[in-house]
Amino acid sequence: MASMIQMPTTNMNQHVTFPKNIGIRSVTFGQICLAKKTEVAAATRHAVAMSAAAVAEVVTRNTTGANINNTSSSTSLADQWREIQGSNNWENLVEPLHPLLRQEIIRYGDFVTACYKGFDLDPNSKRYLNCKYGKKNMFREVGMENCGYEVTKYIYATPDINIPIQNGESCGRWIGYVAVSSDDAVKRLGRRDIIVTFRGTVTNPEWVANLMSSLTPARLDPHNPRNDVKVESGFLSLYTSDESQSKFGLGSCREQLLSEVSRLLNKYKGEKLSITMAGHSMGSSLALLLGYDIAELGLNRDNSGTKTPITVFSFGGPRVGNSGFKQRCEELGVKVLRIVNVNDPITKMPGVVFNHENFRVLAGEGSFEFPWSCSCYAHVGVELVLDFFNMQNPSCVHDLGTYISLLKCPKRVQIQKEGADLMNRARELLLKMDMSARNLNMQLPIPWRSASASSPTSNMVNLQVQSQRT
Repeated sequence: MASMIQMPTTNMNQHVTFPKNIGIRSVTFGQICLAKKTEVAAATRHAVAMSAAAVAEVVTRNTTGANINNTSSSTSLADQWREIQGSNNWENLVEPLHPLLRQEIIRYGDFVTACYKGFDLDPNSKRYLNCKYGKKNMFREVGMENCGYEVTKYIYATPDINIPIQNGESCGRWIGYVAVSSDDAVKRLGRRDIIVTFRGTVTNPEWVANLMSSLTPARLDPHNPRNDVKVESGFLSLYTSDESQSKFGLGSCREQLLSEVSRLLNKYKGEKLSITMAGHSMGSSLALLLGYDIAELGLNRDNSGTKTPITVFSFGGPRVGNSGFKQRCEELGVKVLRIVNVNDPITKMPGVVFNHENFRVLAGEGSFEFPWSCSCYAHVGVELVLDFFNMQNPSCVHDLGTYISLLKCPKRVQIQKEGADLMNRARELLLKMDMSARNLNMQLPIPWRSASASSPTSNMVNLQVQSQRT
């Protein structure tokens, strides 16, 4: 669940290309594909790169019935923020990807990027493993001075794992921050937004926590332990461990977060509020745990019983808990939008084999469940699926910068001729090998054999926008 700490601008010429015909490949049970687009605008002989925005706009022009009253991209966020935050589980907003939702996904992704930009990884620095900047200046230092939010608290986490580091023993590390929208931003957003963001895995103890893949009861509500609600033990340790052995040690990540969120909810009581969590990789797991925790304890309910909506935007996040955890999140109304790359292995962990999705496929459409299904991992929420890969840089499949750049990139970018020619030569070579093998009554597993054989160019990678309601 590592992440690219350096966040350079991604060159989309190297990542995403399309052939002349855009085809959606088959997907697993529960995935809904976009309508196949058989005709596109006239293009050159070379492959054309498109962004997720382009896919959305192409289909939007030919699609009606979007859930936001069939409105255009100029729809006011202040009027439709509840739908964008998932009040209707993003029904008809993911397929096609609605411009307002795309805009908000990018915006929250930028807040997570700020965690990486602010994290100090210089062992010689006095702020090693902390934020390089003060709370008042953090957004300005990372280039987000006009974001309309104010940082109210920094968050630190301490895994219950003692692995020495260069500057001493295991201790609390800066893992994210809490921020709240300003009065001016409230007018544009339509509500006061409390946001909590988390970075992904960086330090050795965090890596070890990620590998602790056993399920354990969450037991976050002291009045009702709910032993059937189980989560990954490493994530839970990172969320709940503190520095109790130290005289001046930090409280747990959980204690810090619940205290600050409660304070802000009380401070802005009576206003329209939303609680938004955003995280990348391991950070998305902490975001989901926090969302569940707040809802389970009822901190988002006022005296009249009105609930402040809780939304989690997860970028490249792993599974967090079992089917009991998934069901309880749904009962509590925690809305989760998972932005994933189908080639990202982190999104398939833990439980690569033993997971709720696989057993649901085996059980078919009936209500039958295997006896051990409750002990298997399950994803929570609605899934926005992207598909990208760079042969020259395989690590891009999990890079947050690539996720966001893919949604930000221009409508069309012409791929470099050299790159296209290289892919064409490779394709022609394998097709010749396949033809020779056929003459010998053999068959080679050429991956693009099922693609359009008439296309003169081969795509390096497909980009898809799909949804999966788990």
